[in-house]
Amino acid sequence: MSNPLTYADSGVDIDKANKLVDRIKDIAKSTPRTGVMGEIGGFGGLYSLNLSNVANPVLVSSTDGVGTKLKIAFMMDKHDTIGIDLVAMCVNDIIVQGAKPLFFLDYLAMGTLNNEVAEKILLGIAQGCNQAGCALIGGETAEMPGLYQNGEYDLSGFAVGLVDNDKIIDGSYIRNNHKLIGLASNGVHSNGFSLVRKIFFDKCKYDIHTRLDDLGTTLGEELLKPTIIYVPTIISLLRDLPVHGLVHITGGGIDENITRVIPETCKAIIHKDAWDVPPVFKILQREGSVSDKEMQRTFNNGIGMVIAVPETSAQDVMDRLVVMNENAYVIGEIETRENDEPQVQWV
Repeated sequence: MSNPLTYADSGVDIDKANKLVDRIKDIAKSTPRTGVMGEIGGFGGLYSLNLSNVANPVLVSSTDGVGTKLKIAFMMDKHDTIGIDLVAMCVNDIIVQGAKPLFFLDYLAMGTLNNEVAEKILLGIAQGCNQAGCALIGGETAEMPGLYQNGEYDLSGFAVGLVDNDKIIDGSYIRNNHKLIGLASNGVHSNGFSLVRKIFFDKCKYDIHTRLDDLGTTLGEELLKPTIIYVPTIISLLRDLPVHGLVHITGGGIDENITRVIPETCKAIIHKDAWDVPPVFKILQREGSVSDKEMQRTFNNGIGMVIAVPETSAQDVMDRLVVMNENAYVIGEIETRENDEPQVQWV
């Protein structure tokens, strides 16, 4: 009889995975625990809802990844911030509907489990959860030999939030003369990286460690800046001020995302010179000969979140943002849309 085979012989190390689970339990405990029941390791994450102050509770969920920004992490062999991006992409989508994130789960898949890399990723996820005020209650770490190249992995996340039905933000109150306030991004965030890599590494033949004077840092350091988590800022605004629309600027840029929120009877007028575009976008456009329209529909171009507020409240909102040390700009306004006019116009 031939020598008996084990799961480890096929490339899956259960003992190594169990050690990682023990470490994940400690990492998860560092995130907010109100409502969390049990700990990591069960078949499902348990969360007890406190509905005492919510008349008509609605759960809001989101799932996302970080796309080919992962390639930058692989090239840099730097994995401690990509988890922040993962949380940001999910919780920013939840908060724009007025929902406070409650809990988060992750999915991490590797060809060969590397506990050191996995721990760095998970510590980043925990950091993101702490920024968003939500709990890491579970997830899945999969070892799949032959599916991923050595040193590579895939990552996705799942978030659930809670909002009172009467406080859902859906853009229905947006009217003529509303002001549009943009919250600054800190760079590319987590969208458009296929074009970023095409320009910087295929066309320009830059190295990940190339230092560009306009950036004041290396390409890798610039591109790995974690996506800003806007949850605490938005929660503060919602507590005291009238916010009628929120837009997370992800793939599709301002143009395609803002049309998901404003009524069809309205159009958004965007003033293209109203904010400072970060240098990385100017370099991308110049080196890739990218048109203005293509830049606008691919990247955030320096605006990570757009807030629609009544004209009479715009200054109060701006004052609050200044107090919170947010870089914010009045980037446009809402006007009545005539016939088949485009819903977004740049001036």
